[in-house]
Amino acid sequence: MTTKQSTAPTGVSGTDPVYSHARAWGITATVVVLYVINYSDKAILGIAAKPLRDELGLTASQIGMIGSAFFVTFAVGGLLAGPLARRVSMRWLLILIALSWSLVMLPTVVAASFGVLLVSRMLLGFFEGPALAVVCTAIFAWHPMEKRALPSACLTASAPLTKILAAPALAAIVVHWGWRAAFLTLAGLGAAWVLLWLSTWKEGPYGAKAVAAAEAEAENAPTIKVPWLRIFLTPTFIAATLAIFSAYALSTTVLTWLPSYFEEGLGYSRLTAGSLFGVPSIAGLFFIFSTTFIADRMMAKGTSGRAMRGILPGCTLLVTCVSLLALPFLSTPAQAVAAITLGYGISNCVYALFIAGVSQLCPPSQLAGTLGLFTALMSVGGLIAPYLTGVIVDAAETKADGYLLAFQIYGVTAGIGGLLAIALINPERDARRVMG
Repeated sequence: MTTKQSTAPTGVSGTDPVYSHARAWGITATVVVLYVINYSDKAILGIAAKPLRDELGLTASQIGMIGSAFFVTFAVGGLLAGPLARRVSMRWLLILIALSWSLVMLPTVVAASFGVLLVSRMLLGFFEGPALAVVCTAIFAWHPMEKRALPSACLTASAPLTKILAAPALAAIVVHWGWRAAFLTLAGLGAAWVLLWLSTWKEGPYGAKAVAAAEAEAENAPTIKVPWLRIFLTPTFIAATLAIFSAYALSTTVLTWLPSYFEEGLGYSRLTAGSLFGVPSIAGLFFIFSTTFIADRMMAKGTSGRAMRGILPGCTLLVTCVSLLALPFLSTPAQAVAAITLGYGISNCVYALFIAGVSQLCPPSQLAGTLGLFTALMSVGGLIAPYLTGVIVDAAETKADGYLLAFQIYGVTAGIGGLLAIALINPERDARRVMG
């Protein structure tokens, strides 16, 4: 079978002058599989939260602390994305990351305790920290700037795919064989992915190496590099960071607490709660792919990045705000699930759109470092939100009241983030300032 190929765009060269559409999306799919494993590693704490609390005698605040501690080291690890991408080849960097995730799942299985669980989740956070920036750099090496929202959406879809496909399977494993079996399953999947990656990866025509080679071939064309602060102090970077912070606070709360909310707040069984975990993500997949497909098509036709990377995701956060603030006024569990489905589901599209917008601000050689800081700052939302939710739930008169208050808080922050995105994000304007 012959693969349809086309010459890479003008100005792009490197070791592989022939661009393969099939290879580009094959690599994208392989990276998405890794990111599903990534989100499964995150989600397992929420899925196993109730049996862990029962077996180890943990409070909701302690589970929340463990969830938040993950993001302390996650933020630190994110800052290492740039240095690592410069010093280690993409092939081996992702292998090291994937294997590290598998290894840190094992100590809790062998010697379960609050301390071991806390330390292992912090180690997992550290090794997962660079992942988003690194995998975006790998994928963007195969996709031009104006068509990066859709491949970014494929990465973002890893979160809802985890809840739709992986979470029910992990919940069933926890119910039938215990939470240790679920941890061991994830460790095995991470190791197995390495074999797939070894047969897939190849440097892409839009990556830093290819662009550097093209610049070297051009007469008197020095490699482009700009001061980091010029990138980080743009209104686009600042507003996108604050807006995605609000979305990530909600996302990490959902990962850590949504099954418990469905079980303890709405009265569903543990197995049903684990299965319902995927319901908001079905809506998330729809919003992710519909918005990014439209955004990439509109960008290719000349629509501004301000409209597609700022106003569009900003409006979706306003919908999230309204949906979550409405929760206390709903009378049935099904209505609450519907409100969470809309509010959380539509917020999923902002990751792909903001990441694509931020990627417009910097040269390819600085992409990993730029996205590394972006994701590190984003992860502060994950540092605060799970622990804050646990404290709120413990302090509330009932657990249901605690969950409702927490979701209202995240609704307000989403509204603020949406307004900032609409007002300030303008990638083309800020890219001109950075490059000028």
